Amino acid sequence: MPMDKVRLGITCGDINSISLEVILKALRNEMIYKNIIPVLYGNVKIASYHKNIAQLDALSFNIIGQSERPRPGRLNLINCWNDNITISLGKASPDGGKYAKLALDKALEDLQKNELDALVTGPIHKHSMRMAGFEHLGHTGYLKEKAGSKDCLMFMVSDNLRIGVVTEHVPLSQVTQYIRKETILSKLRIMETSLITDFGIEKPHLAVLGLNPHAGEEGLLGSEDEEIIRPAIIEAKKSGMFVSGPYPADSFFGRGMFNKFDGILAMYHDQGLIPFKTIAQQEGVNYTAGLPFVRTSPGHGTAFDLAGKNEADSGSMMNAMLMAKDIVYQRKGYREMRENVLRKRPKLSEEMSE
Repeated sequence: MPMDKVRLGITCGDINSISLEVILKALRNEMIYKNIIPVLYGNVKIASYHKNIAQLDALSFNIIGQSERPRPGRLNLINCWNDNITISLGKASPDGGKYAKLALDKALEDLQKNELDALVTGPIHKHSMRMAGFEHLGHTGYLKEKAGSKDCLMFMVSDNLRIGVVTEHVPLSQVTQYIRKETILSKLRIMETSLITDFGIEKPHLAVLGLNPHAGEEGLLGSEDEEIIRPAIIEAKKSGMFVSGPYPADSFFGRGMFNKFDGILAMYHDQGLIPFKTIAQQEGVNYTAGLPFVRTSPGHGTAFDLAGKNEADSGSMMNAMLMAKDIVYQRKGYREMRENVLRKRPKLSEEMSE
């Protein structure tokens, strides 16, 4: 029995960036429409402006109202505002943040009303968002708050590499304040659950990176690895997780050890994202694990230096759309499998009692 097409909300991101360029370039690919019904949240004038820059004359919009159903096989667009805006390509501005948040909030409303199956967010610029009064440092914390989730995981994913981070957008001088046994355990649980339910890996093998050079060198280069990270790993193992570490980050990637694991937990942003972006290049996707809904984003930012030049690569954005669709299908299959198992259990118990 064929699965329903995934209703995919896509937020416009920062209107002064490459966000709409990569979104529209990805949506010109007919493969997207095979299993996805795309719904772009933004503004038709702004989208048309970026469409012209990207020279996508053949791409057309099906403009729908908030209560209208999106049409399969078309690029559906919801006008989230009617204001006249001056675009400032490649520059941070209050408008860039204001309208990115407006599109995001409209899409979140539709998610909550079950009018969407998943969300792909276009890149936002932290300074633009801050100028518009946005208090969070990125999508992840905002989505966690809106969803009411206790915790979530910034999970960078490609075909052969999956790296989560304990701390996200935190200054390096403050990272150690957030390295706690309970935090590491929480991130490991979210990672394991996501790999099982979202990526179909039955018994994932997880690796944990050390915080300090050489994973602390038995305390000579810092105490966190022995006093915090290793005890967290031991407790995770006792709970049934298949987890190893802490590994020195440099040799872990330098010797190709990352190929042996299904998921890797880094301690801080650059420790995980530098090797991820080096290895995955333009193909990686930012996935937020631990939310009740599916949210992906391209693995890159606003790239103001490329805005308006029609030079941005849409590979990561297209992968974000396809991955969101795959995870929706995977979650549905996992739920059905669990329901079948639970339905059979009473019957087995009855047979045994007879």
